[in-house]
Amino acid sequence: MPLLTCRQLTLLRSGRRLLDRLDLTLEAGSVTALLGPNGAGKSSLLKCISGELTCDGEITLFGRPREAWPANQLAHRLGVLPQSSSLSFPFLCEEVVAMGRLPHSEPGHQRDRITAAAMAHAGVSHLAGQHYPSLSGGERQRVQFARVLAQLWQHPDTPPAPRLLLLDEPTSALDLKHQHQLLTMARALAGRETAVLVVLHDLNLAARHADRLVMLAQGNLMADGPPREVLTPPLIERLYGYPARVLHDGDTPLVV
Repeated sequence: MPLLTCRQLTLLRSGRRLLDRLDLTLEAGSVTALLGPNGAGKSSLLKCISGELTCDGEITLFGRPREAWPANQLAHRLGVLPQSSSLSFPFLCEEVVAMGRLPHSEPGHQRDRITAAAMAHAGVSHLAGQHYPSLSGGERQRVQFARVLAQLWQHPDTPPAPRLLLLDEPTSALDLKHQHQLLTMARALAGRETAVLVVLHDLNLAARHADRLVMLAQGNLMADGPPREVLTPPLIERLYGYPARVLHDGDTPLVV
């Protein structure tokens, strides 16, 4: 059963069609990169799936219509990392990560253990006692990623439930090392009954870490498939206006 099914999604804003009868299906175990030029509708699609925007069409999550899910139940299985956070209160980083456990009912010691484990996985344990507003943009993004990990964290003694992770330009503020670390962790999570949908601008980063690329332009689906099939010079030049060359290292294309 698909974890996500979108049918005929259409989104209009100020007379502009941001999504145009878009269909998309995601299966567990997959990392899908959402690509396209600015204004293609990538972030709008994620906001429709998360419920931040209302659109026409049908969205089914884990076999049920999105509107049939109680918010607290859905928060156990759907995690969203937005492009940026406007959080300005002087919370400690460990408190920000612990916010991911708010939908869960559990003893405080268990919440603290999961919070610490999520921070360790995201490589931000050393920031636990620092005030969140004092961090750099990249550090904030990594702390927010730890918050989403904590939100989706499942107890090892319970049957695993399928999950969906939406990442909206998660690498935009990160250096090269942390870009690859974050996407490597997303890949590991996908191997645990999870589908990952990530908005990226770097075609080579997407080709290296995603097993499926979905290319949008003006709210329309332009290409959908493995990186080797999607990243072709004609399509890249058509969408980006860039006369690219594509080299191949095994199954991984390299855009130059």
